Amino acid sequence: MNANVYDEGRAPAVPQLNQAGKPTSQKTRAPAKAGSAKWLVIALLVLSAIPLAFGAFRLTQLAGGAEITPANARFFASPLPLVLHIVSASVYAILGAFQFVTGFRRRRPGWHRAAGRLLVAFGLLVGLSALWMTLFYPRPDGTGELLYALRLLFGSAMVVSIVLGFAAIRRGDVMGHRAWMMRGYAIGLGAGTQVLTLLAGELIAGPPSELSLKAAAYPAPQSFVLRRECMRKETNV
Repeated sequence: MNANVYDEGRAPAVPQLNQAGKPTSQKTRAPAKAGSAKWLVIALLVLSAIPLAFGAFRLTQLAGGAEITPANARFFASPLPLVLHIVSASVYAILGAFQFVTGFRRRRPGWHRAAGRLLVAFGLLVGLSALWMTLFYPRPDGTGELLYALRLLFGSAMVVSIVLGFAAIRRGDVMGHRAWMMRGYAIGLGAGTQVLTLLAGELIAGPPSELSLKAAAYPAPQSFVLRRECMRKETNV
């Protein structure tokens, strides 16, 4: 893949004019764009930290020989899928956040490509391990048919999004690549968003229902924010 692939299909930059009819300085906009990218990465890492903290706690339980209960017996009986899921999700969430920084991506295209290949591998591992656990782990109490179907839907959607994103960049479709990879990453962030939305919902309306458990993690809001932010950065370059 050539380093200039990210410039394909982009309209020539047109300088913006100020009130006096003169082009605005690109230098004055650089700090604002850098600050915006910084806050985007921070927000993504904060959302990622919530499920990763729970994952680290679960790994500590497995390694420390915690008491086996009906809620965690399935993990002790077959720990490998869970360990793979937590480790790959950690790499995917943290490394993926920096892929949205346009300036860093342009200054280091080689790093972006290398990190992207890792993200494809780890992202597929996240989605496939989630599907395996849904299909083969005994269902915990409170998991009805709807929640079971939604877990399969989101896990499959994440895998398909990553595959389509990789296929798009292989044929030079940069915009399609960005769109699909953002969708896959947004689905992965659903776990972090779910914690926040369920806490707020429980305070307002009481314990969550089966439907709200997955509706709270629906990736449309974060997908919209990621896509809008990245599109805004691209048009301002």
